[in-house]
Amino acid sequence: MTGHPHPAAREIAVVAFAQTDHRRTSDESSEVEMVMPVLHQVLDATGLKTADIGFTCSGSSDYLAGRAFSFTMALDGVGAWPPISESHVETDGAWALHEAWTKLLTGETDTALVYAYGKSSPGSVRDVLTRQLDPYYVAPLWPDAIALAALQAQALIDTGATDEPALAAVAARSRADATANPHAQLSGPVPHGEYAVRPLRTGDCPPVGDGAAAVILAAGARARDLCARPAWIRGLDHRIEAHSLGVRDLTDSPSTRLAAARAGAFDRPVDTAELHAPFTSQEIVLRRALRLGDDVRVNPSGGALAANPVMAAGLIRIGEAAAAIHRGDSDRALAHATSGPCLQQNLVAVLEGDPR
Repeated sequence: MTGHPHPAAREIAVVAFAQTDHRRTSDESSEVEMVMPVLHQVLDATGLKTADIGFTCSGSSDYLAGRAFSFTMALDGVGAWPPISESHVETDGAWALHEAWTKLLTGETDTALVYAYGKSSPGSVRDVLTRQLDPYYVAPLWPDAIALAALQAQALIDTGATDEPALAAVAARSRADATANPHAQLSGPVPHGEYAVRPLRTGDCPPVGDGAAAVILAAGARARDLCARPAWIRGLDHRIEAHSLGVRDLTDSPSTRLAAARAGAFDRPVDTAELHAPFTSQEIVLRRALRLGDDVRVNPSGGALAANPVMAAGLIRIGEAAAAIHRGDSDRALAHATSGPCLQQNLVAVLEGDPR
């Protein structure tokens, strides 16, 4: 079930959000040890216990861990007793949230726990991510995520949509905003940096790091009982581009635009947008696809340029948007998550707080 829910559908909200302090390496912690404090934090924020959660869904990747069914080990962080209704998606936790949202829409349960985690530090994430490419024509060439993003950035520059100073300004704004985010891995001034892959400099690229995040969803009156100002999910949708990069216009993101339209993002203006743009050039593409004006605050958390735990960064965008509503810093926010090379898969959520 995707798209804008029927007007008679249940109201579902994000009622709590927690994340780790994202770091370059967490060698001293296993995935379970990284996830457990975050799970305890979201449960404590609502006063719920594991037994009170109707559905649990997680997002992660076995490729990062280097072993099959690695997510089953992370379940130890949730607890082995009492037995739970559980699911897992082999992608960013934003898609786990979509599954949990769908489950709540059926009316089978009133609460859901969603969490995601990723440890990129043990290996070369640039090499790992090549395994999601076309296995016959592209993956054997081993083009990594930075090289592919550089192709996208160069295409944007060639069409006049941006230039290197504009990309540097995106990085500078993101890192400056991240100074107010205690969880960010990078913040403050951006070093000029060498080219990672021309035209992208190191500051245009996301940091490699480890981290986890979790949210709790609740329906209807239960949401108001658990949170003073719930972040109601007014629409949620995800779409995908063609797998082959050669048949796509890398300067545009029609899947993001369609997902946003289906989620109701264009019905009324938003005041905040948390965009999952690991590269500065991708923020340019997303701003255009989502029709975001200069009056919209984009990535006040610093975004993925400040912390990009693979498989959790998209869920964090939804969590940050929801947290802004919880605090009263936003009334209507857009959250975006992506997966795959050059914005291949895109999810858009629209969240609103109750009128003040």
